[in-house]
Amino acid sequence: MQIVYSNRKGARDIKHIGSAHDDLELELLKTVARQALAGGQDELDLGLQPPPQAGGPLPVTSSRMGHLWDALSSAYDVLGFGPASGGDEVFRHLVLARIIEPTSKFDSLRVLAEAGIETVSYPTITRRLRVYAAEGWREQLAAACARHANLGPATLVLYDVTTLYFETHEGDGFRESGFSKERRIEPQITVGLLTDAAGFPLMVNAFEGNRAETTTMLPTLKAFMTAHHLPDVVIVADAGMISDANKRAIEAAGLSFILGAKTPEVPYQIDKWQREHPGEPIPDGHIFTQPWPAQPSDKRRDQVFYYQYSHDRGRRTLHGIDEQVRKAEDAVAGRTSVKRNRFVQLTGATKAVNRDLEAKARALAGIKGYVTNIANPNPEMVIGAYRRLLQIEKSFRMAKSDLAARPIYARTRDSIEAHLTIVFAAIAVGRWIEETTGWSLKKFVKTARRYRTYEISLGDHTIKAADPLPDDLHAVLEAINARTAGH
Repeated sequence: MQIVYSNRKGARDIKHIGSAHDDLELELLKTVARQALAGGQDELDLGLQPPPQAGGPLPVTSSRMGHLWDALSSAYDVLGFGPASGGDEVFRHLVLARIIEPTSKFDSLRVLAEAGIETVSYPTITRRLRVYAAEGWREQLAAACARHANLGPATLVLYDVTTLYFETHEGDGFRESGFSKERRIEPQITVGLLTDAAGFPLMVNAFEGNRAETTTMLPTLKAFMTAHHLPDVVIVADAGMISDANKRAIEAAGLSFILGAKTPEVPYQIDKWQREHPGEPIPDGHIFTQPWPAQPSDKRRDQVFYYQYSHDRGRRTLHGIDEQVRKAEDAVAGRTSVKRNRFVQLTGATKAVNRDLEAKARALAGIKGYVTNIANPNPEMVIGAYRRLLQIEKSFRMAKSDLAARPIYARTRDSIEAHLTIVFAAIAVGRWIEETTGWSLKKFVKTARRYRTYEISLGDHTIKAADPLPDDLHAVLEAINARTAGH
C-alpha cells in the first residue's frame, strides 16, 4: 500500500504505508492511508455526507473488562461450576459480579454493564434466586468443590462459624438474636463453613441466629460425609466449638478429630515438670505429651493431649493478666466501679481480688492445648494441622470484606440461602485466583479491572484491541492461562 503524490511538472513523491497479507490487514492499511490523505486539510461543510472512513477515529463496537472477566470465568469453569449449575449463565454472572464489586442483586446489573457483559433483566434474576436457594443446587456446587479438593478418607477438613446480622429489630424464627461475634444485638443468622486444609470451601450451611455454635458442626459433618460417601474425615476445630456433649457425639459418629483443648487446670505433665525443675522457665516451644487411653466402658478411641509452651504467647497473656489484676485492685479499693472482671471475687457485699485464680492464670500463661484421637499421632502434625485454622479464618475474612457476605438486602429465607450460595461459589473462585496468582483477590480485581479489551469496526471487519498491560499483571494472567490450559 503506497500513496503517490505528483505535480504538473511530473515529479513524484511516494509514501509507503505497509504491506497486507489478508483482507483485514488491507482494510486497516486503507484506513491509515485515508487518514494520512485527510490529515491537515481544512473541511468545507457543503451539507454533503462524508465518504465512509474518510478519516477520524474508528468506531469502538464493544468495551469490556476482558482480562478480569475472562480470568474469573476461567476459574469458574476450572472448578466445574458450569456443569454443576447446569450451564446457568445468570448464576455465573451473579457470582463473578459479586467478586468484581459486591453489591445488591439489582445493582449487579450496573456492575455487569460496566464490565461489558450483557445479561438478563432484574425480574429474571429474582425468579432465578428461588432456584439457587434450593438445597440440591448448593449440593451440586459443593460436589464440584469436593472433586477439585480431591477428597479421601483421611481428608483434613476445617470447621468454623461466623454470624451475619440484619438491620431489623424483630426475629422471624430464622433471623434471631443470639451470641454475636461482632457484639451486635440485632437478629442474625449463624453460618457454618467447612473447608479443606488450604481454606478452599467445601460446604456452607446457615442456621438460626440463636442456635449454639457447638450444635452446628455435627449436622454439617454428617451431611458432608453422606454427600461424598466418606467413612471418616479428620475434623479440625477450635476449642470454643467443642462442648463435652459435642465431643462425645463426634466420637459416637466415628469421626477423627484434632481439636483445641481447654485447660482450666494446670495439666499433670506440666505440673510434674515444674516440680522437677523448680524455678526453671519452660523452654520456648516445648511440648508436653499426655496420653489418655480409653477404657472398655468409655466407648471412644484412645486420645492424646499435647500442650505447647510459647514464650511470646506467655508474654502477651501475662501482660493481659497484669492489666486485668490492676483493674480488679482498683475496683476492690473503690477507685473504679466493679465491671466484668474475672479476678474480682464477690462474697455478699465484700469484694476481693481472687489471688488463687490469678496464680492459676499465671501458671497457664503461654500454654496451648490440643487433643486428637487419630491413630499414631505426632505433635508436629497435630499442632501444624490445628494452625491451618488460619486458612478458614482467611476465607471468612474474604467472605465478609471482599465479598460483603452480609445479606443486607435479603429478607426471606429463600433469598438469604440464595445469597449464601452465590457467596460460597465466589469464595471458591477467589481462593482459586489467590492460589494461582499469589495475589490477594482484592489486589487482583482492583488491578485487572482497569485494563479493558475492545472490538473496533473496520469496514466489513472487526479487529480486537486492548490496553497495554503492566508486566506484573501480564505475568499473573499468564499463570491463570497456564493452569487453565493444564486443567
